[in-house]
Amino acid sequence: MTKQWTIDGLNCAGMNREQMEKTLKGNVHAINYTSIRPYASLTDSLLLLEKVRATIEEMDDVAFVATTVADIERAAETNRVGVILGTQDSTMIEPETGLLATLKQLGIRILQPNYNRPNHYGCGAPQTGPADTGMTEAGAEWLEEMHRLRLVADISHCGHKTTSDFIAASKGRPLVISHANSYEVCPSPRNKTDEHIRGVAETGGLIGGVMWTPAVRHDQRPDMDDFVNHIDRLVKFAGIDHVGFSSDTVESPRPDPEVWDKSFGPNGPDQNIVGVLGDWFVYENRLNLGFQSQVDTPKVWDGLAKRGYSEGDIEKIMRKNWLRVLKDIWGE
Repeated sequence: MTKQWTIDGLNCAGMNREQMEKTLKGNVHAINYTSIRPYASLTDSLLLLEKVRATIEEMDDVAFVATTVADIERAAETNRVGVILGTQDSTMIEPETGLLATLKQLGIRILQPNYNRPNHYGCGAPQTGPADTGMTEAGAEWLEEMHRLRLVADISHCGHKTTSDFIAASKGRPLVISHANSYEVCPSPRNKTDEHIRGVAETGGLIGGVMWTPAVRHDQRPDMDDFVNHIDRLVKFAGIDHVGFSSDTVESPRPDPEVWDKSFGPNGPDQNIVGVLGDWFVYENRLNLGFQSQVDTPKVWDGLAKRGYSEGDIEKIMRKNWLRVLKDIWGE
C-alpha cells in the first residue's frame, strides 16, 4: 500500500509541538483545526487566532498554516502538518456577516454558522423538534458570503432542520459536514439523517465520519468496528466519493477530568447529546477503544481494509475526497 497519509477533517487537540509530533507519527499531514473557541467574543477570537498562528510559526519544522491544496500536498512531501485554520462557530462576527472577509484575510478557511446554541444564523444540534426553527435569513446571507469568498461552509453542529435548510439553500454548491456520523446507526442529535447525508453529497461536498464517542455508540464503549459501521452507512447514502474522516479527539495536554465532565462528559450542558450514554461513559473510557490518539490513525486504515474497502477507496475516505472538495471550493 502507498504511504497512508491522512487529512483529519476536524481536530481540536492542543496546538503544541508534542501534539504535532503525535499527528505526524499517525501520518496525518493536514488538519481542520479549531483555532477559535465557540461562543468567544470577536476580541477573544482574534486573540486566540493570533496565539495559534504564533505557535505554529514557532515550530515551522513540523507544521505550517495551509490555505491551498498545494500547501497540503507540500506538507505531506516535507513531513509536516498543514494546519487549516477553522472555527466551529460564527457567533463572534454576528450580525456583521461582512467580517467573514476579514477572517479569510487572517487565514481562516473553514467555518460553521453555529455551534450548539441558537444564534443569528440558525439552531444547533441540541435543539430538536420545534426548538430547531431552522436557518435564519441571516444564515442564508452567511451562506452566500461563504460561497462568494470560497470558504468552506461546514454544517456539522447544526440542528436537523437547520441542516436541511442550509443544504437546500446551497443550491448545489459544495457544503461539508466535517464531523458527524449516521443518525440511523446512533440516534444522537449530533448525527445526520440519511437525507442529510445524501443531500450534502449532492452538493458535491462530503461528510466526515467522526471518532467522538457520543456520536458513535451509546450503550457501550465503542470500538473500531462501531466506527466503521458508520462509514458503511455514510458510503451507502453519500457514495464513496463523498465520505471523509475526522478524529475530534482531545490530547496533549489531556483534558482535566472535572472540566471534561462538565463540558463534554456525562454532566455536560447538552444532556440530549452527552448525558444519554451508558454508565461506561466516564473520563477513563471517553475515547474509542481503537483510537486513543492521532498516533492510532493507521488503525483506521486497517479497520476499513478489514471491512473490505479497497486501497483506492480507503485513500478516498482518508484524504482524496477532502483534497477534491477543498480544491473545488478554494479553487487553488
